[in-house]
Amino acid sequence: MPTAKRLIISALIVLISWFILHSAAVTIDGLTDDIQPVDCLIVLGNTVNPDGSLSARLQARLDKSLELYRQGVSPLILVSGGLGKEGHYEGTVMQRYLVAQGVPAQAIFIDNKGNNTQATARNYARIAQQQHLRSALVVSQFFHLSRTKLLLRKQGVPEVHAAHATYYEWRDAYALIREFLAYYAYLLR
Repeated sequence: MPTAKRLIISALIVLISWFILHSAAVTIDGLTDDIQPVDCLIVLGNTVNPDGSLSARLQARLDKSLELYRQGVSPLILVSGGLGKEGHYEGTVMQRYLVAQGVPAQAIFIDNKGNNTQATARNYARIAQQQHLRSALVVSQFFHLSRTKLLLRKQGVPEVHAAHATYYEWRDAYALIREFLAYYAYLLR
């Protein structure tokens, strides 16, 4: 076998092995909830349906945060998302849902400019500085948590924990591929 071909095959084996190990680590990290008392829960946005109702994935995130809030894990919740193509600000819709479930409006920060994970991390860091918050617990899908914790730490949030929403779809497999690429893109920035 020519040397160039062997190098290519070896490189592919290393890349595939790296992807498998990384994805396993992200999955284990994401499915292992690290629930600690914190200053604020951060709920990452997701699709709001055209009629303004929550997608099942977004409702699972909010229900997990509601469970943690009721357990006394944190007195505050940040709901973060952008303006979806459906025409709704995710943060505002999320806040309405939590208020309807009994969370006082004054316990909720709305971030309607958190249109991606990096923006949410940056926006939380700004709010945390203004409000003297030093810790956070992120709520999202399992595959999203490792990168979100990385971004919050890069923004200077000293203590970051996470809990996953218990909602799973086949597209989570695609999300693991996307997260592999995104994690290293953000790590190397």
